[in-house]
Amino acid sequence: MASKDPPRASTADSGRCPICRAPTERDYRPFCSGPCRDVDLLRWLRGTYAIPGGQVDADEDGEDTSVKRASYLREDKDEDATE
Repeated sequence: MASKDPPRASTADSGRCPICRAPTERDYRPFCSGPCRDVDLLRWLRGTYAIPGGQVDADEDGEDTSVKRASYLREDKDEDATE
């Protein structure tokens, strides 16, 4: 006999705000409010949250970006010295 109950949320989707653990609100899902949503965004912008990845030595063109950056910085220092 099949149950007519709606499926339950998984433990990962428990209906709780990931910031303060309060019940979520539909308009702010997965958060409970605008302030908790903003706290999460701020954490991403500040780098508190980070997606792990390997160190990248070359950009999409295959050029080493650290060399470009270093030469650019040297040019700025040379200009500052002449002023």
